[in-house]
Amino acid sequence: MESTESSYVSSPEAARKRSSPPPRSPTSENGEKATYIRFLVSNAAAGSVIGKGGSTITDFQSRSGARIQLSRNHEFFPGTSDRIIMVSGTVDEVLKVMELILAKLLNELNIEENDDVEPRTKVRLVVPNSSCGSIIGKGGATIKSFIEESQAGIKISPQDNNFYGLNDRLVTLTGTLDEQMRAIELILSKLSEDPHYSQAMHAPFSYAATYNSMSYAPNGAGGKFPNPKN
Repeated sequence: MESTESSYVSSPEAARKRSSPPPRSPTSENGEKATYIRFLVSNAAAGSVIGKGGSTITDFQSRSGARIQLSRNHEFFPGTSDRIIMVSGTVDEVLKVMELILAKLLNELNIEENDDVEPRTKVRLVVPNSSCGSIIGKGGATIKSFIEESQAGIKISPQDNNFYGLNDRLVTLTGTLDEQMRAIELILSKLSEDPHYSQAMHAPFSYAATYNSMSYAPNGAGGKFPNPKN
């Protein structure tokens, strides 16, 4: 699969689609802002998002207009065995592709406990520590309002000092797909107002090279996120 994945350093097709997006209703200026979300998936789930010969990732990018990037096989978020997916585009495009990805992963869980009850699952967002305060709000007011409005569970991990230089925290969303998507919409809307968050979209992202025991050649074939040059 690695040879297939290596073609997704960037997607010219997605870039072309983003350069001439379809007309959108001017109901929300925020929906047109360029932004991104990073979240964690298992290695198996990453393969599912890519699809056979890259078919699924190509389809999702085409349908949403967003760009999808993945960390390399065995490049994990520190302290986990999960890979990182970053989706970027306008707010509307990011929300669209997140729904496509989460719906596909949920469908593949084959949950058959009770067809009348929507399954509640978890998704872990990767958020810069400097931006977590805007999600929490003064005295926790913002996160409490997000929980009430979305009905999803929202928990922010403490800053992990076990990994030198780790400046991200995990925001875990628990709920049905609709609840998770509403929580993501609220969180993304708040993060999009934070200039520090938008600046981090193009920051180097190479946890594996820094934290994992396995070594990877810098800028090696198959890299999905830019690596530091030094």
